[in-house]
Amino acid sequence: MRKLNFINFKYHPKKDLICLFKIVPNRISIKEAANTVALESSVGTWTDVAKGKSDYVEKIKAKVFSIRRNRVKIAYPQELFEYDNVPNILSSIAGNIMGMKAVKSIRLEDVSFPKSIIKSFSGPKYGIKGIREMMKIKKRPLVGTIIKPKLGLNTQHHAQSAYESWIGGCDIVKDDENLSSQKFNTFEKRLAKTLEMADKAEKETGEKKAYLVNVTAETKEMLKRAQLAEKMGSKYIMIDILTAGWAALQTLREANFKLAIHAHRAMHAAFDRNPKHGISMMVIADFARLIGVDQIHIGTGIGKLEGKIKNIKEIKEDIEKNQVKKGHDRLKQNWYNLNSTLGVSSGGLHPGHIPFLIKNLGKDLVIQAGGGVHGHPFGTEAGAKAMRQAVDAVMKKTSLNEYAKTHVELEQAISQWGLPKNK
Repeated sequence: MRKLNFINFKYHPKKDLICLFKIVPNRISIKEAANTVALESSVGTWTDVAKGKSDYVEKIKAKVFSIRRNRVKIAYPQELFEYDNVPNILSSIAGNIMGMKAVKSIRLEDVSFPKSIIKSFSGPKYGIKGIREMMKIKKRPLVGTIIKPKLGLNTQHHAQSAYESWIGGCDIVKDDENLSSQKFNTFEKRLAKTLEMADKAEKETGEKKAYLVNVTAETKEMLKRAQLAEKMGSKYIMIDILTAGWAALQTLREANFKLAIHAHRAMHAAFDRNPKHGISMMVIADFARLIGVDQIHIGTGIGKLEGKIKNIKEIKEDIEKNQVKKGHDRLKQNWYNLNSTLGVSSGGLHPGHIPFLIKNLGKDLVIQAGGGVHGHPFGTEAGAKAMRQAVDAVMKKTSLNEYAKTHVELEQAISQWGLPKNK
């Protein structure tokens, strides 16, 4: 058996990046597996190498400082990383270790960043407070929709659908994750026409309206699209952060546009759906806040997508609070006053889900419904009205059934989709 040189239970992290892993060893002990993870993700390798200059290398090796059953905490000295380089950090803590034979499975549950790394990033430009000021919404959740069908609409119909959503009561309208610049709905024309409809809706309703155009593309093209959105007066842009990549997200944030950044998490389940292996949504959200997205999809705990409400609550706390307490699968974190990120719930939602969402996730939330707006029996505008009416009912502490007695759009939405049981 190899010496367990990367285990030190007496070590007390100070200026370290800390990772919480869930590890299932492969025919070896948990200590051996943890040691192998630490060496592979820092200064070691599979065999002994020449030690001529090992003294200074030894000082910056990763250290396993806690093992509780299959939960392993590893401290990585800050010197191991280029502080402002997310791809570099993730290549270490979630790189080769994910494919090692020493583990049957390994999941990165959470990351806690030292001050040095946090201070090297700008974080969200606006955060929750800034978004509320921009949209002139003081207390209630923001109401949003996604244009449906998600692909296929031409520019005119896309913009018309957005307009009907806004005048019905939606605050934001966003592209879906796979709409970019297809021939039937090119980016430039869609941006111009939809922003025109946003301006029209603002004048007619007296409320702020935002269009979240999807700028996801090759990096240089992405920047051109963001620049055009800013030039044309957009408040927001949207990016698919995982398919575009962390480097692209850093590039977009560091370009320092005046635009708020909405992060769609398409492909996250490839990392986080397996509870034993991969990278948790908590980690994805941590890095997104660190780089500086203003909004990010966190799940619903209800609707069509996977995700337990307990885990979603913890993710929301992690992106909102300045001081985060440790939990079973969460590390404590001091964000050193980095701006907060606004959580977004989206995926199979309709007006009936709103009481559950506000009860569990609070008022600092974007509630988005695609089919739950556009699938309303009376059409898109009525669907948006029903969503807004459901929010108003909860804010007034009135049941949806009671509020529906005087609001026909909400009544029809409840008739169409019902109210969730035992929620």
